Amino acid sequence: MARSKSSNKWLNEHFKDEFVKRSKEEGYRSRAVYKLIEIQKKDKIIKPGMTVVDLGAAPGGWSQLLAEWVGPKGKVFALDILPMDSLPGVEFIEGDFTEQKVLEQLLRAMGESKADFVLSDMAPNLSGIKNSDQARSMYLADLALDMALKVLNPQGGFLAKVFQGGGFEAYLKCVREQFKVVKSRKPEASRSRSQEVYILAKSLK
Repeated sequence: MARSKSSNKWLNEHFKDEFVKRSKEEGYRSRAVYKLIEIQKKDKIIKPGMTVVDLGAAPGGWSQLLAEWVGPKGKVFALDILPMDSLPGVEFIEGDFTEQKVLEQLLRAMGESKADFVLSDMAPNLSGIKNSDQARSMYLADLALDMALKVLNPQGGFLAKVFQGGGFEAYLKCVREQFKVVKSRKPEASRSRSQEVYILAKSLK
């Protein structure tokens, strides 16, 4: 089947992308790692020994980094509806985290621990219909926030990808109502034309 012009354009950009090249050279599973690396350098969000939850983790780029950063005394729980190849130091749960049974599986795995950080790099499969795509992306961000509020300890933190557009300001207001410190970050590795930003929040109210 012939590819569309937009599909070909994306593929050409993708393979010329310096972060795609770097991820292959440096053995990471996705270019998205460089967004998290930049946020970590600026904000020092992840520390050794932490318990962290990575939502929408596949193919595992962020989990790969998180396992390195929390070290052998930390714990990384990765969740996705898609399968993901195993990673050292990462416990993967395949399933929809909005389903009670998947949430219970996570809570069982965490035991007495509460999460120090919940991260989400989730994005919907884009249809090209702007309003619909924006609504679906904000829905995923809402789900991630809801999950974070269930599993975080009082001093815990939350990082989620969101897209500027309809619902963004309302979402930001909602995060500010739940956390004492809220910032937005636009990493260099985010494509310049993309409306994506990362909301970083710390310390529950």
